[in-house]
Amino acid sequence: MNATTSAIKTPFRPLAALRAVQALRTNPDDTRQIFMIFQALGGRSSARMFARFRNSLNGQRFLSEERSLLKVLTDRNSLAELPAGSVGRAYLAFMESENLSAEGLVEASEGRAENAPPQEQLFLARMRDAHDLTHILTGYGRDPLGELCLLAFMNRHTRNPGQLLIIAMSWLQVPKSARPAIREAYRNGAKARWLVDQDYEALLARPLNEVRSDLGIRPPLLYESMQS
Repeated sequence: MNATTSAIKTPFRPLAALRAVQALRTNPDDTRQIFMIFQALGGRSSARMFARFRNSLNGQRFLSEERSLLKVLTDRNSLAELPAGSVGRAYLAFMESENLSAEGLVEASEGRAENAPPQEQLFLARMRDAHDLTHILTGYGRDPLGELCLLAFMNRHTRNPGQLLIIAMSWLQVPKSARPAIREAYRNGAKARWLVDQDYEALLARPLNEVRSDLGIRPPLLYESMQS
């Protein structure tokens, strides 16, 4: 990697993370700051994750095929033709109800991997594009508690310290009655299969409940109890 800069091995930049935290407090909807925190505090977490991904059978296949999850997730007509109750239909309903687009995450993370080697770019793009799918698979919504629970769940898969920082800075703002849901999410994440190298394209047509069972994703009972 002589001529390119790796986006995987990032220096630890606490001051940049602090600035991003302050900006996020000013505007909680500024998703760019979340990516900045992840990158500033990621250290070797992404490098370790990429190494594991590259050494897995699925990861090797995705890299060799130069898979683009984004192309699949932006084809809403194809998603709408999937069976009722499938992962893909649930994803489409989620994106429409929340007025989201897969392209929105691309804009929020713009510049993150532009100088990285091609395989690293593909890996980081796949991680980015899978974010809203993980909402569907884990059962956590986009409300503040749901986002924190998803961060806690996924931290067991990514090991990014930036996720823990966001949880920590939000902890005192979360009602005490809701905090057990975050701890439950962390435990559920530890019990699930590694989500980073999953064949999401193949999962889209399958029943959501079946996929959750196969991946060992337990119901977010405490989170759901807070939604009623």
